[in-house]
Amino acid sequence: MRRREALRVLGGSGALALAGVTTARGRRGRERRDDPALATLGRLTLPGAKEVVVADGTAYVAVTDGFAVVDLSDPMSPVLTYENRSVLADHEDGSLRDIYDVAVDGDRLAVTGPVTVHETDFFNHNCALADDTVYLCGNDGERNALVTVDAATGERLGDWSVVSQDRTWQDVPFAVWPLHDVSVQDGTAYLAQWDAGTWMVDVRDPATPELVGRVRGQDAAQYVDRSSEAIQRAQLQPPGNDHFAAANDDGSLVCISVEAWDAGTTEEDVRPGALHLYDVSDPTAPKAVATIPAPETPDPGYDGIWTTSHNFEISGDTLVSSWYQGGVRSYDISDPSQPILTGAYRDVGATSFWTAQHAGDGIFVASSRGDPGDSGADTDSSAAALFTFQLPDTAPPETPEPTQTPTSTPTPTATQTATSTPTDVPTTAGEPTPTTGQPGFGVAAALAGIGLAAWRRLRGD
Repeated sequence: MRRREALRVLGGSGALALAGVTTARGRRGRERRDDPALATLGRLTLPGAKEVVVADGTAYVAVTDGFAVVDLSDPMSPVLTYENRSVLADHEDGSLRDIYDVAVDGDRLAVTGPVTVHETDFFNHNCALADDTVYLCGNDGERNALVTVDAATGERLGDWSVVSQDRTWQDVPFAVWPLHDVSVQDGTAYLAQWDAGTWMVDVRDPATPELVGRVRGQDAAQYVDRSSEAIQRAQLQPPGNDHFAAANDDGSLVCISVEAWDAGTTEEDVRPGALHLYDVSDPTAPKAVATIPAPETPDPGYDGIWTTSHNFEISGDTLVSSWYQGGVRSYDISDPSQPILTGAYRDVGATSFWTAQHAGDGIFVASSRGDPGDSGADTDSSAAALFTFQLPDTAPPETPEPTQTPTSTPTPTATQTATSTPTDVPTTAGEPTPTTGQPGFGVAAALAGIGLAAWRRLRGD
């Protein structure tokens, strides 16, 4: 019997039309050692670290078996102020597990996991929280819908599914079209639905979500009669594999991360998943404007060295991004058609970055899920950590004056981490991969607990 998962909501404390497609600057296939390196400011060991979100100088981190709260007031010395690794410990089915995502909005923090509880019969891999509404990825294998929930009462409000646009998806194996992630900004939800593409949905009335536009995606009919081997390849490599999508500040630009590998087919030059930028100033006619390719890897297979894109964030004209063993990178996207690499950090043998998030004042944070040099990043959780970085061309942060730790705060510890759409971006090209930290490539990363692998495992429980 499948274990039931729950959402925990914690109260308290705390347009420019651009035509054509270009690529990020640089020559493909060659390292350029003079690319600027990102300055590492601090590091806090945080077992099981996955997603991180930031609000008002505080980082909230999903740590697989719970969540942690980290004070970033001194980015050179991030401090763990609270953690809970036994969420819903008294639940009849035991504590929550596989907590990969958190979301924050105002004075509420949502984790996959009882002040308010909304239990589901689907696995919550990712969620969003905005305007007192929780947005869930309702992957039930039948509709894979966006599900909206009232954050105060736990009441289910409504849902929206790609099935309402094309019922053929219901005849396609689940692994090709899961709703992998959702972000919400200014009343619009951005849904990354793997090979079904990225969809923009109006959620100003969360009870009745309505389609705004489709950015990209594949035709469902092409998957119906494919063999199981072909389906497996489709879920692992491009085209498709829309993993996460989010907009810039004014909603005129959408970035889509593609999580993809070489599935060992005869096709030449299958590269890890990239970041794709689209002009959506007219949401009914999105335009692909640029592709930011993944850092180079000597082994682009699913069992190899992972440098596929994962999560990212845009703030102003700056994009920060994570690439697993490809490290973290920052880009100037003031001209979205010409993204410029401004900084990179990569330590292949010791880190595997899950996400990157702006933290204000020229600082961003990134979570590494562990050391891929051992049996795997998720099994070697003691090596997982939260890193702080200084963005290029910004002043170093000042060390704040020491302050008294409130007696109610636990003692800090640092023990042990739509309608019309182009179907594909016409061109890709690589910018060189600056390598910092320890040189060389480590042992292959483990696969446990990552995206579709997690879904496949949980759906079998």
